[in-house]
Amino acid sequence: MSTLNFSINGKSINSTLYQGQSRQFTLNVDEPETLGGKDISANPVEYLLAGYAGCLNVVFNLVAKEKNITIKELKINIDGDINPGKFLGFSEAERAGFISLNVHIEVDTDSSDIEVDNLIETVKKRCPINDNLTNTTPVNYFLTRKLDLN
Repeated sequence: MSTLNFSINGKSINSTLYQGQSRQFTLNVDEPETLGGKDISANPVEYLLAGYAGCLNVVFNLVAKEKNITIKELKINIDGDINPGKFLGFSEAERAGFISLNVHIEVDTDSSDIEVDNLIETVKKRCPINDNLTNTTPVNYFLTRKLDLN
């Protein structure tokens, strides 16, 4: 199977608000008022958590179907702590990202504990976002400067 390319294209509206386009969707990313934003949308790390939960949901249901496991209800809650010292420029000692993530999955199914454990292990191996979060992913930056000729 050939690779799939996903993208987001957008611009800074102000110092905390980013507006991006992905396919036919407009996504706004803002910060809460406590971090200087207007709180009009989820912030970047909340989008990361939502993307992770959404990816787990898709893969969980896909793998369950492959394994003939009936899911009556599935709840996925993810949380994590960030020490803001680094991204706010107060400290170099901290890491900028999440210290760790806690993934809470509640599943209602008639399948055995062994089947559910196997399901979760398979989901973790096949979830693209889980792969990106648990393995180093090369990130390439391409900077273009707009020159003012006036």
